[in-house]
Amino acid sequence: MAAVPAPDPVYVLRGTNSGINTLCFQCSNPDPDFPILYSGSSNGLIHIWNLKTRRVCDSLNGHGGNSVYCVKTLSNRRNGLLSQGRDQNICLWDLSEGRNVVTESLFTENVGFCKCSLSEVTEKRSLLATPWKGLEEVRVLELPSKTSICTLKPEADAKLGMPMSLRIWQSQPSAGSHPHLLVGYEDGSVVLWNLSMGRILSRLTCHQEPVMSLDFDSEKTKGVSGSSEKKLCVWSHTELEKLED
Repeated sequence: MAAVPAPDPVYVLRGTNSGINTLCFQCSNPDPDFPILYSGSSNGLIHIWNLKTRRVCDSLNGHGGNSVYCVKTLSNRRNGLLSQGRDQNICLWDLSEGRNVVTESLFTENVGFCKCSLSEVTEKRSLLATPWKGLEEVRVLELPSKTSICTLKPEADAKLGMPMSLRIWQSQPSAGSHPHLLVGYEDGSVVLWNLSMGRILSRLTCHQEPVMSLDFDSEKTKGVSGSSEKKLCVWSHTELEKLED
């Protein structure tokens, strides 16, 4: 069967004058007719698009002209935004009442391009997983205090390579559940870490190439990962928790 062609775009946004690395929608604005799109560019700017007028309404410059490769809205901070750039900084922004201020920044000393992952546990507490200065390290910190929870580094004989994608989550924290982190590695493996113990629970070989992206639905307990081999893998939490018993 012939491949189904892609649908025509509803509209095309132009005007960044630079390559786009990352996108993030914000549709929870009090005005439902005022959806926002954030785009991170290789020139270091974050553009804020009004999707009603289809124009840039503002731009943010907090990474010193270095490429921005991760942008994420924050649900526990009204008008809050997280960005990550090639300047090795993760920035938290306050965009309330027309502000465009970096309120906090974290220097990771990591020269890779793996995006950080944020889990907003409560209104006042978040967990942030990010690649750290060691090429094979991932550090988990508590925000806003920036307290280090743990540093995760596989044993040398595991030969996983660098972390390429991250997904942190904690389901029902009030019930005493432990935070977990999924890491997609350079060797094609997806690894489940228990952050309370700081150890690997299980490892699933999904791809022959580096795991470039992954996501996980904690309610349906299913995840999906993709790699440069042009293949998506869907897997369940039960496949990954086999070593937890």
